[in-house]
Amino acid sequence: MSFNEVLHELPGLTFEQRQLLIRRAVELDYLPLSEADEALVEFRLAALRDAPASAVSLETMKARLRSRFP
Repeated sequence: MSFNEVLHELPGLTFEQRQLLIRRAVELDYLPLSEADEALVEFRLAALRDAPASAVSLETMKARLRSRFP
């Protein structure tokens, strides 16, 4: 099926089908994490579970970044 054919068919899809199509298209741009990156994520999640008070809010992090990189 050509790109133009796909575009022509889009209006006939349900909302849920279009959302799935979008998610699948976005997933194609993301490569899986390396083993080292996956291990780092797991390590940091474990640290957060052990000390949840060590987390900062998104607003706090944004403020820190803005002050550091104006």
